Amino acid sequence: MALLGKKNTSQEGDNNIFWTTMADLLLGLAIIFMTLFVLAMTGFTQQTLERKKEQIEVSKELIENLKKANIEAQVDPISGDIKISDLELFEVSSYNLSPKGKAYLDKLVPIYINTIFSKKELINEIDNIVIQGHTDSQSYAGIKNQDQQYMKNMTLSLQRANSVADYIFQTDYDKKYNEKLKKILVVEGKSYSDPILINGKEDYNKSRRVEMRLKVKNLDITEVLFHGAQHL
Repeated sequence: MALLGKKNTSQEGDNNIFWTTMADLLLGLAIIFMTLFVLAMTGFTQQTLERKKEQIEVSKELIENLKKANIEAQVDPISGDIKISDLELFEVSSYNLSPKGKAYLDKLVPIYINTIFSKKELINEIDNIVIQGHTDSQSYAGIKNQDQQYMKNMTLSLQRANSVADYIFQTDYDKKYNEKLKKILVVEGKSYSDPILINGKEDYNKSRRVEMRLKVKNLDITEVLFHGAQHL
């Protein structure tokens, strides 16, 4: 009986060693995970802030260059997005660029493209330049169904965006950027899904517009984690 008791004590000791080892392993894994997480978040934040800083800098330069050329444009100082009223570009209910619209794009586009593409720190981080058409929510005569109204406006917004995108290639920007531009240029129609509101009411004139939007790449958190792990 005494020998049996000693055997049980020995087994309990072995079990304790096993569980202690497992606890140490889990604690070690938890520490590694937390370290990776902190490194990843730090890297993610730093790279995100750096990209945003580059985008703000190019937006600032774009505003300055347009101002020097006496071109009136509504430019977002953070994103560099440009809003162009449809009155600057098209006749009422038309998607064909007016002579006034072509003259405006002849001045605007070269400054926009040359400014953005000259920034080596930013250009490889751009996913897309989106030409985005918008309409107001006023109804077409004779169409009572709301879904049909929406799609009628969708067609017009897409056609207008496509007209602007098509004409971009006819303007006098630096053609060495041509192939890159073809890879990142995107056309979208938004119908009246994103109206401009003033004091809670839609401003129809401002809602009818074409936007040129700069889309910068999102950071891949798994990539940041990988680079973080290399520093352990």
